[in-house]
Amino acid sequence: MTNGSVDPLAGYEPIAASFRSDQLESVHHAAVVALDSDGRVAFAAGDPALDIYPRSSMKPLQVNAMLANGLDLPDDLLALVCSSHDGLAQHLDGVRRILATVGLDENALCNTPDLPLDDHEAHDVLRRGGHESSLQQNCSGKHAGMLATCVASGWSRDASYLSEDHPLQRAITDSLPALTSGSVAAIGIDGCGAPAHVISLLGLAHAFRNLATGEAGEHGRRIHRAMTSHPEMVGGPKRDVTLVMRGVAGLMAKDGAEGVFAVALPDGRAVAMKVADGANRARPPIMRGALSLLGIDTSSVDPSAFASPVLGHGRPVGEVRIVGSLAAAVGSRD
Repeated sequence: MTNGSVDPLAGYEPIAASFRSDQLESVHHAAVVALDSDGRVAFAAGDPALDIYPRSSMKPLQVNAMLANGLDLPDDLLALVCSSHDGLAQHLDGVRRILATVGLDENALCNTPDLPLDDHEAHDVLRRGGHESSLQQNCSGKHAGMLATCVASGWSRDASYLSEDHPLQRAITDSLPALTSGSVAAIGIDGCGAPAHVISLLGLAHAFRNLATGEAGEHGRRIHRAMTSHPEMVGGPKRDVTLVMRGVAGLMAKDGAEGVFAVALPDGRAVAMKVADGANRARPPIMRGALSLLGIDTSSVDPSAFASPVLGHGRPVGEVRIVGSLAAAVGSRD
């Protein structure tokens, strides 16, 4: 993905398809890698070495570096720093609390202004005559954590904290190889304005595993505890990332834009996936299939977390299903 001359589909394979009224409508290429408890690859579809932008799935990795550089928050607020939140009152109040710990307010945030991610909240803002703001944007928790880290370390807390050459961003970049067991292939700019790192899909799975198992040290254990204890702060009450963590004890999960999702358990099992066309509708069935292959019991997960209906006239008339090697592997296991 970092070289425009490379075949953009070379690392992907078709593993999900949309069916409308029982007829095939769309095929989704993706790559997924699942690690067993000892960290070895248990299953892979596509190329695990594929370089991707994990987007917001990188947040727990970024928080690991923040903790190493002075960030210190209670678990609910630490989970919010790891989040792509819905913009509910509890999220916005939490961001304000993070900033207040270092004497700042929401005017210090330099992430891209936006409406809340939750549609109901966004419509409510507009009905009240409100507008886009950095506080409401789903990455404001991460940015509040970045600013708090800058204050703790005595670094500049103006808009320069978004630059990849800022001490905070250099600390994050320098911390990644140890977590991912690989290199940073490139650095772009994320939707919120912060640096966006390119790492391998396998590296993302290893990083989540290292955080969840404690192999990354005490900071990783804190991140795992915060996210799994406060899943509502990581996403929102109807979001798959929150529902999966609520339904599987000890499972740390984080979604990312453009069809990325990563999970890990303290016993070492982990999954990372990327949908080639960025379609989030293909993500739920792929993740459910990968968890099944690892023997992870998802029977207590709210079914809506894995539902990906195809709508016709406002009602379900089909669904997205796994196909290809992933479907064959799941079928053989069942």
